[in-house]
Amino acid sequence: MNYFDVSAVQADFPILGRQIRGNNRLVYLDSGATSQKPNSVLDAERDFYTQHNAAAHRGAHQLAEEATELFESARERVAAFIGSKVDEVVFTKSATESINLVAYSFGNAEQGSRFHIEAGDRIVVSEMEHHANLIPWQELARRTGAELVWLSVSDDGRLDLTNAESIINSKTKVVALTHQSNVLGTINPVNEISKFARRVGAFFVLDACQSVPHYAVNVKELDVDFIAFSGHKMLGPTGVGVLWGRQELLDEMPPFLTGGSMIETVTMQSATYLPAPKRFEAGVPNMAQAVGLGAAIDYLNRIGLEKIHQHEVQLTKACLERLSQIPQLKIVGPSDMELRGGVVSFTLDGVHPHDLGQALDQYGIAVRTGHHCAWPLMKRFKVVATTRASFYLYNDLADVDALVSGVERARDYFLGR
Repeated sequence: MNYFDVSAVQADFPILGRQIRGNNRLVYLDSGATSQKPNSVLDAERDFYTQHNAAAHRGAHQLAEEATELFESARERVAAFIGSKVDEVVFTKSATESINLVAYSFGNAEQGSRFHIEAGDRIVVSEMEHHANLIPWQELARRTGAELVWLSVSDDGRLDLTNAESIINSKTKVVALTHQSNVLGTINPVNEISKFARRVGAFFVLDACQSVPHYAVNVKELDVDFIAFSGHKMLGPTGVGVLWGRQELLDEMPPFLTGGSMIETVTMQSATYLPAPKRFEAGVPNMAQAVGLGAAIDYLNRIGLEKIHQHEVQLTKACLERLSQIPQLKIVGPSDMELRGGVVSFTLDGVHPHDLGQALDQYGIAVRTGHHCAWPLMKRFKVVATTRASFYLYNDLADVDALVSGVERARDYFLGR
């Protein structure tokens, strides 16, 4: 079943027309790391620089007005995309910066503030976190003396919630989890977990890098306090990320970065800060990148996130079924499609993932190899690395066929079959 015209989508991405090593067509299966960009996004970013380039929120001339209007229009698109208020959308340079913003703001909060973290408090993460949603919390715990604990992962790649009530206890101030694992493809039951956080009054921070680009995410329905995601994984430019936070929280939190454009008043001794989102957007913003992200959202909306998700489910199901028929291959993560996204990680007995990745590259197939910025998860599954294929709207069943055939060819070469 075709949910949309994939060939027409592919034509919108100039890089997919490339031939690479050995005059092979490019089979791009690394969208979990970064997505490719359609012409409309490239055009929007270039148009900003060639027609409207000026510092947003500064100056009274026409270009400054146009730059500001385009920048804020992008914010409105992001807000509509995730079902939020406009002033709850903060532009950052990346999802990593978004998560650090929350962690550092909490660390900077004065004693008596509801955001203040101190010894005796607890921060809860999980074994499946990307380093971007682990190390900032490790550092916050180190600086404040808080306790860092985590939810474990089951053998089939699901979050183990059997002891969630004792882990997310009355001492817990922050719960920080991924919405979808970038390694396992597991989609976590956010609403179920939020009940544990709400019961003890903990803040819930959600890493949505692998979910927002692929299926509908509505912040009101999720019942979390903050979400972070990046533009470059959702057809947008690099250098732009998003932090969404509840308005009443953002307006109270101390800023992460300080400088121009985020101040209300300044004397030589002190300053006061504007409400969100401006209090978290110090300096000249990443204007062209935000405009490009707005164009990416327009593109995703034209196709439809529900159709994109169903398309990726179809590809992932076919990939799991076909790869599981290779005797030496082991899927790392859920083997079924229940609460699962378009990421498939695997190992091949007798072949290092890096060697397999290089072999696939010779056939024009771009996959990810390594620990995927998830060392604790690799340790949990007793592997040094995996090979990962991640799908997006521009992939098709021919790409799945190419991957499976490539893995079989590489296996035969390395194992002498």
